[in-house]
Amino acid sequence: MSRSDRSPLLFAGPLAVAGTAHVVSPRPFDSIVPRSLPGSPRTWTRAGGAAEPAHAAGAALPRTRRAAALAAAAHFVGVFPAHVKMAVDRRHRPAPYRAAALGRLPLQLWARGVARDAGNAGNTGNAGGRS
Repeated sequence: MSRSDRSPLLFAGPLAVAGTAHVVSPRPFDSIVPRSLPGSPRTWTRAGGAAEPAHAAGAALPRTRRAAALAAAAHFVGVFPAHVKMAVDRRHRPAPYRAAALGRLPLQLWARGVARDAGNAGNTGNAGGRS
């Protein structure tokens, strides 16, 4: 399995885990929802918890990979303020907490790369045995 074949699966795994965590332990996610958003933080947490596994499932499947990765990239743009808030809130925490918070910031780039690679795979002239 090539690196480009593994990347979507490596991308899907953390999305599935994060989506599950939103449901199983929503409180930490509620705490990073910017207060300026309308409605309850829990509503936003639940929405993210529903979207991330859907993005993961779509990214894992070659047929839906590009659309799912683009949807995930758009999702990450939407949650970027929460990720920035988390990084700021954790700036005085131990290194692993800071690293986890900062590691969320480039997710849009990874999602876009998965989408780009999926689009390129379809343009090789050999995808699925078709010319």
